[in-house]
Amino acid sequence: MATAKKVGQGSKVRYAVVGAGWISQTALLPGVEHTGNSEVTAIVTGHEYKAEKLSEKYPTIQHSYSYEEYDQFLKDDVADAIYLATPNWDHVELAVKTLEAGLHLLLEKPMAVSVEQCQQIIKASQKSGAKLMVAYRLHFEPGTLKALKIARSGKLGKLRYFNSSFSQPVSRFNHRAKSGYWAGPIPDMGPYPINMVRTVFGAEPIEVYAAGWKTDEKFNFEDTVAVTLKFEEGRIGSFVLSYNAQDLDDFRITGDLGSLFSSPAYAMPGGMKHTLMIGEKESNESFGKTDQFGGELKYFSECVIEDRNPEPDGEEGMLDVRVLVACEQSLKTGMPVKLQPYRRTRRATLDQEEKLSPVKIPELVGANKPSEGGSNGEEQEAPQEAQRVA
Repeated sequence: MATAKKVGQGSKVRYAVVGAGWISQTALLPGVEHTGNSEVTAIVTGHEYKAEKLSEKYPTIQHSYSYEEYDQFLKDDVADAIYLATPNWDHVELAVKTLEAGLHLLLEKPMAVSVEQCQQIIKASQKSGAKLMVAYRLHFEPGTLKALKIARSGKLGKLRYFNSSFSQPVSRFNHRAKSGYWAGPIPDMGPYPINMVRTVFGAEPIEVYAAGWKTDEKFNFEDTVAVTLKFEEGRIGSFVLSYNAQDLDDFRITGDLGSLFSSPAYAMPGGMKHTLMIGEKESNESFGKTDQFGGELKYFSECVIEDRNPEPDGEEGMLDVRVLVACEQSLKTGMPVKLQPYRRTRRATLDQEEKLSPVKIPELVGANKPSEGGSNGEEQEAPQEAQRVA
């Protein structure tokens, strides 16, 4: 077991990007330069041409590896940390190897596909001392944090319910369409409303119920679903997710004195708008778009350099995954699923806010956004990465 990598004050944390898919190319890679404390020095991908083209686009990338060379990558001193953005079912093996090698890990959500896998990842971090953060970019987003401030202030009174809508059209050619439940809308988009309602209420759900439909034969799972979460003190969280509807993302927090409606709520690059109703009095507030990935990367690098534990840690990721697992069980049985009471004391705080300017989406190399795919042949050309890269 290796010890955690050390990065001195004034130095930049060297990252390897593992998984050169849509999210890495549209958000992580272009956002690194905004951080001031991070740089990408290596890339791991199943396609040599992606590594070549991205290295030309980002000159700090001096090293490239295939997945078969991952063990060698971990032995070479080419990175201090990795950003892991492979599909959910690949996370546990690569995450555990990374942490055991002493490299710090920024892990895309959902953290894994079972609570047991989450615990394995957390244990590996604890053993080596390497930092583990799950990539909840909205924990650093100004509009999200302002919504939390309002909810926590008492202005809305006693919080009663949270409801949310989140949908996007997914192409039949995108790997998400045929990879089963763990590539479907609940694990893919569900962590956003699940994490938000848990954070707003400052509590964990005690019961989960999910119901859905497969509205198109291009999917091999329920592509449109409704989820209800019960919390103690009579509180309810509910949300609808879809891979077969127009782009939409919003949430509403309602108490006995008022409500807060926010839209857009989850999508990049933000630009959230709040409508606050206290009794019959309405007020509105708008927030600028930000580089959300650059913000979370800057924060995580600060944690690595200053040797402090990040807030959206492995426990935070695990608590969302246990809800995702319960949703899967509820869909299969048609019955609500009880969860054991759980107390988490650490939540997002207002001082985590980052306001980096938004990035321009670059030309992509062999990657497509979820609503696209197939028209340029890239997904067919790269079948193994379609099973790896989110």
